[in-house]
Amino acid sequence: MALDKITLGRNGELEAERLLKKNGFKIIEKNYRCRCGEIDIIAKEKETLVFVEVKTRANAAFGPPISAVDAKKQRHMLSAAHDYLARHDITDCAVRFDVVSVEVKNGRLEAELLKNAFEAEEW
Repeated sequence: MALDKITLGRNGELEAERLLKKNGFKIIEKNYRCRCGEIDIIAKEKETLVFVEVKTRANAAFGPPISAVDAKKQRHMLSAAHDYLARHDITDCAVRFDVVSVEVKNGRLEAELLKNAFEAEEW
């Protein structure tokens, strides 16, 4: 499965969306952008608003996809989440940050959901 980086990323996000829906999530918005950053998927799981980062890797050369969600990426996600909540006037809602890790294995995309991938200290 030799894909360019953009196509691989799009396919990874589609695979992540399928996994989330299969696990009962309702997709609210995809690719939310603001000056603070981007959130790949915003979803609801029961009463919790979930901000999801999707990381896709074609191989293990740069480590597992989850390793790309470092402290800097987490700060950007937190800022973008605050922006989303403010713009949508959401003040009283449980919030969580998940990561979907997508890897190409044996020519197929395999996705794994990591709930509560990180916590916001000041949340």
